[in-house]
Amino acid sequence: MRKLLFLVSVCALALSSTAVTAQYAQRTLDPRRVAEAQREHPQLLQEYGGADTGQRGAYVSAVGQRVASQSGLPPAAYRFTLLNAAVENAFAVPGGYIYVTRQLMTLLNDESELAFALAHEVGHVAAGHAQAREAAARRQTIGGVLGAIFGSVVGGGFGSMIGQMSERDARLRVLSFSRDQEYQADTLGLRYLIGSGYDPAGGAGILAALARNSALQSRVHGRDNRQTPEWASTHPLSENRAQRAAAEARATGRLGAGTRNRDEYLSRLDGTYVDDDPEQGVIDGRTFTHPDLRIYFAVPTGFLMQNGTSAVSIAGSGAKAQFGGGRYNGSLENYVYAALRELSGDRQLPAPPPQRTVINGVPAAYTVTRANTSSGVLDVSVVAYQWAPGTVYHFVMLTPGGSGMGPFAPMVNSIRKISEAEAAAIRPRIIDVVTVGPRDSVQTLANRMAYRDFKLDRFLTLNGLASNARLAPGQKVKLVVYGDRRS
Repeated sequence: MRKLLFLVSVCALALSSTAVTAQYAQRTLDPRRVAEAQREHPQLLQEYGGADTGQRGAYVSAVGQRVASQSGLPPAAYRFTLLNAAVENAFAVPGGYIYVTRQLMTLLNDESELAFALAHEVGHVAAGHAQAREAAARRQTIGGVLGAIFGSVVGGGFGSMIGQMSERDARLRVLSFSRDQEYQADTLGLRYLIGSGYDPAGGAGILAALARNSALQSRVHGRDNRQTPEWASTHPLSENRAQRAAAEARATGRLGAGTRNRDEYLSRLDGTYVDDDPEQGVIDGRTFTHPDLRIYFAVPTGFLMQNGTSAVSIAGSGAKAQFGGGRYNGSLENYVYAALRELSGDRQLPAPPPQRTVINGVPAAYTVTRANTSSGVLDVSVVAYQWAPGTVYHFVMLTPGGSGMGPFAPMVNSIRKISEAEAAAIRPRIIDVVTVGPRDSVQTLANRMAYRDFKLDRFLTLNGLASNARLAPGQKVKLVVYGDRRS
């Protein structure tokens, strides 16, 4: 299930928003944190889908700068990035770098909602909330899918394939602020929203959109084998936030008086990818397919996948795995040993010599070893595939001691090269903004949604419509359809 990940809340404005703004009006960002954010920015982009540097990304930056101008810090202190990520999230890191995902944008219906999402994150930066979390961040920077386990085996010296991603995930995970900090960020966010000329309804709008999507994903749960990455858990959503935001927007006396820019927003959103970008591979139920690398495999029933730029993580009851690889010119046996060294750092886990086999026409080598950890005895398996000359891919698997590859054996044997026709058939889902015609209805438009199930529910949720909604000719609505891949 894709969880709702962006937390925005509007707390009572009984605290004078003027006083709150004045408290931070003359602040500057810590140069050390700015430098740190600059160093980490390219790594974040690499791991989390890359940045949209085109017109849509420029639009997000322009909206962000507009609300940031109200924060008491120079707008140039902030940098806004639209991430090519298939999870709904927005977050800020120390140093003024603010990120929003394309998936979150697809849920929104006008510019004021996007503005509030960015204003909330600006509020976190302006209020210096990350400084209060720094100690927690230091405590949690070692961890992750496999790294935490191997840290207990060999003292925390796990390598770049696992460790770098795990450290960044953990660093972002601690950006989940306290309730009071979230309330303060929302107070500031609403202040920035109004000060920059937007309708304060944007706060309630985005929260309502997230609540609708949360309810939908609860109904869809069990049919989507996608696991939400740790980095996307920065802002869990509480049930009463939309009502609180609506009440506070009414209390401002400016509800309906500011800019919404719905048509402009929808025109910018048109063509945006929804769910997976085929260039990063596609999760569809229990299967993962990468059209460019020509890779297909299926995970066991009940296991979830997390798709990253450089690896796919797989997790289920009592077992974990990761798929990755790339350019390599040595032998398969040496690759297996190298994968074990990446997991254990400078120390090599003792392992039997890798055995050779052929899986669906692909030469492979594998070994299984055992590790004593603080969580008990685990079996560690590595299977490497000679995909092409100079290219090797692999699975690393952790299972309870004595079970070998256990539930992952069918997955290991399912990997195969897909044909050109299969690769060409993989198309992205995109947002298509359409104008309602005289013969259109909720049901006829919902039938065009590019999903096998819950078509009507998805259409209503995407557009914030009630089940008994009637559409008017000329009204603009969002559809999710199959589109063409980027050239």
